Amino acid sequence: MLTIENLSKTYRNGVQALKGVDLDIPEGVFGLLGPNGAGKSTLMNAIATLLQIDSGSIALDGLDVLQEQKQVRKILGYLPQDFGVYPRMSAEAMLDHFAVLKGFTKRRERRDVVRSLLQTTNLWNVRKQRLGTYSGGMRQRFGVAQALLGEPRLIIVDEPTAGLDLEERRRFLDLLCEIGQGVVVILSTHIVEDVSEVCSNVAIIDQGAVRLTGEPRSLLAGLEGRIWRKPIAQHELSACKNSLAVISSRLIAGRTVIHVYSASSPGEAFEPVAPSVEDVYFATLKGVYPESQSGKHSHE
Repeated sequence: MLTIENLSKTYRNGVQALKGVDLDIPEGVFGLLGPNGAGKSTLMNAIATLLQIDSGSIALDGLDVLQEQKQVRKILGYLPQDFGVYPRMSAEAMLDHFAVLKGFTKRRERRDVVRSLLQTTNLWNVRKQRLGTYSGGMRQRFGVAQALLGEPRLIIVDEPTAGLDLEERRRFLDLLCEIGQGVVVILSTHIVEDVSEVCSNVAIIDQGAVRLTGEPRSLLAGLEGRIWRKPIAQHELSACKNSLAVISSRLIAGRTVIHVYSASSPGEAFEPVAPSVEDVYFATLKGVYPESQSGKHSHE
């Protein structure tokens, strides 16, 4: 269990990136969802011991993350949003280099670890290829391989599927599910579909504060019978937003389709739809989700 209490951070330019964040993050894949600038990366960097915070605490199974940083780094795997590699090195050579930095000094042990991780991430058959020739999805899977060095208890992945095609994204999310057994995996993203597919728990963060946490299934139940859908003309959108709780709109086959939050039918031609995690996300950001609130929620 990763426990975060009253975490706050204000940058020198006056931006308050975190405002008293409280979270209990259990084993498994935990989704941290929020728009760009919500504070996700600041929170990830604080957990990864890369950022000094102003106040609050972070503990991993009793280990003080902020005070015992060297110990934390031994059990931490981190895949940042911008993961750089040496393009002329092969995946095998690069991972061997990372293994040395991680403390694997015995050649035979290091060789076995590198082989195992490249097989786990389905890169063994391309281990001799230069990293510069890898696709986006292959580079991300290599990033996971280096993050898994040393059998970490805490793994952080920040915006890992941005720019991946559908097949590579699916393969990457399947891999996250596999490695999320028995360890804490934090998936920070603004892509709602990623969270709905792989996360057993989720937190929505906006403007530096946690707005909602829970299991996706429970959060969907909170919107049951409250999401309504209607196709409208584009010029009607402004008026609808003024009179209704429009949580999202999108263009489908040339027509604008709106989703509205309402306890009963908001009007003629509206049809009820089963809520999605995307509806939970937008309803929370709009402040209309029934239980939207900052504060600490337990996942026990």
